[in-house]
Amino acid sequence: MNPFIKISGWVELDGERLRESDIAAILTADQARISRLGGEFYLEWNGCKARDHFGIMPGGCPSGAIICEGREIGKVDPNYPPQDIGKAIETAVRLRSDEGVVALSGGVDSALVAKLAERECVVVGIEGSHDLLHAREVAKDLGLSLHEVPIDPASIEVALRSVLLVIPKIDPVNASIATTLYFVAEWAGHQGYRRILAGQGADELFGGYARYLQTNDLARDMENDFQGLSLQLARDQAVAKLHGAYFSLPYMDARVVAAARLIPPEEKVCDGVRKRPLREAAKNYLPPSIADYEKKAMQYGSGVMKELQKLAARNGCKKSMQDYLLQICSEENLAIAYQDRMDSSKME
Repeated sequence: MNPFIKISGWVELDGERLRESDIAAILTADQARISRLGGEFYLEWNGCKARDHFGIMPGGCPSGAIICEGREIGKVDPNYPPQDIGKAIETAVRLRSDEGVVALSGGVDSALVAKLAERECVVVGIEGSHDLLHAREVAKDLGLSLHEVPIDPASIEVALRSVLLVIPKIDPVNASIATTLYFVAEWAGHQGYRRILAGQGADELFGGYARYLQTNDLARDMENDFQGLSLQLARDQAVAKLHGAYFSLPYMDARVVAAARLIPPEEKVCDGVRKRPLREAAKNYLPPSIADYEKKAMQYGSGVMKELQKLAARNGCKKSMQDYLLQICSEENLAIAYQDRMDSSKME
């Protein structure tokens, strides 16, 4: 590889993975094609930088930017033609499944990725939690290899303190999700995995949140949640980085996002069913019992939120977990990180 080229992640062009030599040739001799690159990557070469369209791979420039000598000269946008949502997901998973482990909680999002990837899977949760039990059933039904990783409640406060140092926004939801993902990334890192395939993005793209059933403006709420994904991605990748890993997200593949955003919101959430288009597409690969299953959010399904609430109560914050988080952050070793996170949140 050219010594002046740094490649983090992986790159594809028109559905084909590129070798390092192919990437080097594009960067040095065919820069017009940089804007068409897909994948999850951060590139540096000869005073220039580029990052994948949605900024899945952390890096030193904004999402989707091509920057040379400090000036933005273009955008990374593969601009895939419209395609069937099932085919788009199938391609997105194929491009990512040459390595790594799948985070499987048992919901349709992760189950579809796991089935298409046919790789080892991992689930984390407090002993006896919903996710451990349900993922075990799903893996058995799909013939997948599953590593069950029980979370020791005694280790949760240590994990929480670690994630509060790095996540961009501190509140009970973000802290509990980040703490759950900490244990996924910890196991992956210990096993030598750098890539963790996961289902993030599906709820925002296909209408997975329970609150969508009661909203007065579904299109607005879904758009707001989609726009907020960048903060979630920053949270999750910051946690994964603690263990030398990163989350690889098939649902955030540009072709999947393009296909999903062509579907009207009222077709995604209707007749009391959330994520209807994804569930229908998933039935081509999964049994209906798995495709139609409505799973708990990870912080509840793993049991982590309940344990955090217990910690808060034991520390004098029974009525407010936010007070408990602020209490931790105000301690001397986290005070600077707390202020940085709060300042960042105010600028959103």
